[in-house]
Amino acid sequence: MAHKDGVAAVDRALSLLEAFDDGVGALSLAELAARTGLVKSTVLRLAASLERASFLQRRDDGAFRLGPALVRLGARYQAVFGLRDHVMPVLERLAAETGESASFYVRDGDVRVCLHRVHSMQHQLLHFVQIGRQFAYDTGASGRVIAAFTDPDGDAELRRRLVARSVRDRTILQSAAVAAPAFEAAGAFVGAVSLAGPSVRFTDTALPRLEEAVLGAAAEVTRSLGGPSERFELALPARAGVTEPAGR
Repeated sequence: MAHKDGVAAVDRALSLLEAFDDGVGALSLAELAARTGLVKSTVLRLAASLERASFLQRRDDGAFRLGPALVRLGARYQAVFGLRDHVMPVLERLAAETGESASFYVRDGDVRVCLHRVHSMQHQLLHFVQIGRQFAYDTGASGRVIAAFTDPDGDAELRRRLVARSVRDRTILQSAAVAAPAFEAAGAFVGAVSLAGPSVRFTDTALPRLEEAVLGAAAEVTRSLGGPSERFELALPARAGVTEPAGR
């Protein structure tokens, strides 16, 4: 029973951290209780433990915000992949050149994780997609790329074409995206480079330009990692992304 109680306590403590979603800066005791379904006394006790470990910080007004220990854990998670120096400069250029938000997603079990991201300065729609946010691994443009290169029965045509579209992304309302794979030195798939923005900006006229940009960025990441960037030479002039049906 003690073991089960301990596990339940961990689950409840983690639920406090998960309550800070969608870019919420701080939450009061009452707000944490409402979001987690826990009574205030339990929230206060768990929050105190998390505060001692620097997973939460308490402001002068009594509200709680996420603490620096989470930043350290996030940095360690990114270090496991060792991709930041190869990916971030490319994403920064990609976002600056296109005006859209650029991201790099990796697969982690049954989810895809936004490992790196550069927000667009032109629109706010997708700013709630933060580093560390998770989605089903096979949804959206980047998810279709990830599924194609990690599932045994992945989309062979997409593996040849190297670019995917999602013009009404079912994971993010009113958004669109294009994505392409990046490979490491041994030729293995490491993640998906993605461009995303409001669907009204991803017109039939704009899509070929955005596809070329994301393919070029994926080739650059691949080249930086010592991977087979020549794979993109055929895809760039022959790009022909297939739009995911609306509403799926």
